[in-house]
Amino acid sequence: MEDKYNQLRLERYSKELANVLCDRHFAAHDTINGPQLIGFTPIKQVNLFVIKELLLKWHHEMANLRSPYFDYEHEEVKEALLNFMNVLSRKILIKRDAFEPLLQKAIYDTFLLKLAPVATFEEKFLRIQEDISLPKLQENLKYIDLDKQLFTGFIGTLSPSNRDRDYILSRFRLYLNANRDGIAPLSEVLEAFNSLLPITEEEIRQEQISPLAAYAASLAKPTPSAPVEEKDIVAPIHMAQREASAPVAAPSHAPVAMPAPAPVAAAPRPAAIPDSNLNERFKAERPTMNEKFSKPASSSVADSLSNRKIESLKNSISINQRFSFINELFDGDNMTYYNTIQQLDQFRSPEEAMHFVTHDLARKYDWSKKQDSVNKLLRLIERKFS
Repeated sequence: MEDKYNQLRLERYSKELANVLCDRHFAAHDTINGPQLIGFTPIKQVNLFVIKELLLKWHHEMANLRSPYFDYEHEEVKEALLNFMNVLSRKILIKRDAFEPLLQKAIYDTFLLKLAPVATFEEKFLRIQEDISLPKLQENLKYIDLDKQLFTGFIGTLSPSNRDRDYILSRFRLYLNANRDGIAPLSEVLEAFNSLLPITEEEIRQEQISPLAAYAASLAKPTPSAPVEEKDIVAPIHMAQREASAPVAAPSHAPVAMPAPAPVAAAPRPAAIPDSNLNERFKAERPTMNEKFSKPASSSVADSLSNRKIESLKNSISINQRFSFINELFDGDNMTYYNTIQQLDQFRSPEEAMHFVTHDLARKYDWSKKQDSVNKLLRLIERKFS
């Protein structure tokens, strides 16, 4: 089983530590180069994950170079690109604004390697490559330092014919449970991190309130009613309505001997009519975030029924779609995208996942003008729970 951990605390710590380390380095340097990167922190695993993220960025950039006019599969082209990459790897030069997010993710991923090794194995070994092969899995071992024997031992049990992601992942879970005694405790990693910025194991493992629980708690709080005066300001009662309603109310409720007060007593009654009109007008003019996204999503249910059911959002989102989600919905933040998709995969019902997207995420990242991308994400959720 994966250890429980406080995701928000780890994200905050990773950001704070990345900021501290960058302050120290960039106070004396404008950029960071390859040799400096290799030993940037005393925690080797953090440095390796930064390098791996750089490699991933390189592959993304190379994917953007693809063109329908040239043969990128030709052996000479592949060799030239490989030589080009080798030259670039010796000419690394990164400014702070580009480096700090890489460092933040590397710190966070180092904790996840200890706390969530299955998720780490899936991301670092399986997700970033379209074609799974034994040599490629072994190549990824270069970027693992903590518990390297665990990952090396497991890959050693695989045969060249093992190419299915779900099968490999299920086998890794079994292997992990059978070899937990050989995994170093989290305290060893914390000792190294504490020398840079203090953090305790209790902070990491303390219970955190899920976004859905926080949202449910906010719903439980009563919403204060609007002042009566605001009704006339937003939707004033026309004099024609007052005059039309006053004669009806006066004969049945007001005494005959007191005809004058009748319109005053009846005045609040017609307000019930504009109240309903006010609600309808407000909904028509100011739809809620949930209405903006849930309506298009529900209309796509019929279409999605003809689509194949998916077991996991993480494994079903294509590379192009993943790039689109990261750029459109998460402002280019790869770590936030990964954590969000991982959390969506953990929900047990479509209602919970839909609420999380249309309430928490849509409000947090202001998705009001990004309905196309949001609807694509909602459709994937529908396929997962269909």
